[in-house]
Amino acid sequence: MSEHPVPILSPDSDEKIKLRAGLASLVVGLLLLAVKYAAYQLTGSAAVLSDALESIVNVVAAAFALGSLVFAGRPADRGHPYGHGKIEFFSAVFEGGLIAFAALAIIGYAIADLLRGPEVEAIEFGALLTFAAGLVNAVLGWYLIRTGRRTRSLVLVADGQHVLSDFWTSFGVVVALVLVRITGLAWLDPAVALVLGLNLARTGLGLVRHAAGGLLDEEDTALLTRMVEVFDETRSPGIIRIHRLRAIRAGRFTHVDAHVVLPEYWTIERAHEVTDAFERRVMDACKIEGEIVFHSDPCRRLLCPACDVPDCPIRRFAYEARPALTIEEARQTDESFWGESGYPLAEPRTRSSS
Repeated sequence: MSEHPVPILSPDSDEKIKLRAGLASLVVGLLLLAVKYAAYQLTGSAAVLSDALESIVNVVAAAFALGSLVFAGRPADRGHPYGHGKIEFFSAVFEGGLIAFAALAIIGYAIADLLRGPEVEAIEFGALLTFAAGLVNAVLGWYLIRTGRRTRSLVLVADGQHVLSDFWTSFGVVVALVLVRITGLAWLDPAVALVLGLNLARTGLGLVRHAAGGLLDEEDTALLTRMVEVFDETRSPGIIRIHRLRAIRAGRFTHVDAHVVLPEYWTIERAHEVTDAFERRVMDACKIEGEIVFHSDPCRRLLCPACDVPDCPIRRFAYEARPALTIEEARQTDESFWGESGYPLAEPRTRSSS
């Protein structure tokens, strides 16, 4: 997940950009697969074959990613009130699984080639084709990751990371071919292929782990930290404290809920107006698309020293200062927030009545 929230475009613009990137990944993947297979036919290299096998995975994954982008772009409906964005996590799991499968195939072929004795031909031309394909993958991977972060698409980020791993595979293949050409030691070719396969397996498992975290609604600490900062920057008098903060993402849509402490004498209408305006300010400042659902808690007298509401008719203790909200406080449950051991203002620092 992204550490720094980035500005988003309109939903329609986002969808067009993501679909264009997904289509580019599929078309380029098909072309590079043809190039790498031609290089393998020329050289008979296990390392080049490992690169070609990864390109097959690229094509299948790009096709699946494009389909998931189309599905994820569908608006929320009665059956999917939070939209269809979580399909992106399934796509990332699928892609990670394909990468791990390709890694096993590469490792198996490399071991077999080592046992039977490798033979490598047309080394110079094969290295040239592989190097050119690797450069194209580097540019494509950078484009996909940049676009994915800009549009908050895990599918494109995962696809871009996969494509970049393909670039490093191609680079390793070129190194292997050059070493074979210089030293005449043909066994270096499958040995490098074996190393590349192990690295590819690590990449695939990492993608699966990251996507599984999204499916299980793993906490996005960077997002919560940013929201806590924005809460302090955009709050108005009457937004006394915030706790029980949670957030989940489904594609580009972010759902946030939290408990906000308000003056207990406010009417429902006023509390609604203030929290709605606060929600809009927070979402605009965070540059994210989604919703915030605030649950209103009535204030308690022990919060008077931190409450800056002017002319409060029920104030018991004078206002002193409003401590900055921390992510530790924002995460607290009702029990720990209101409990004497869990809330830092459980004992006010002054006893003077206003």
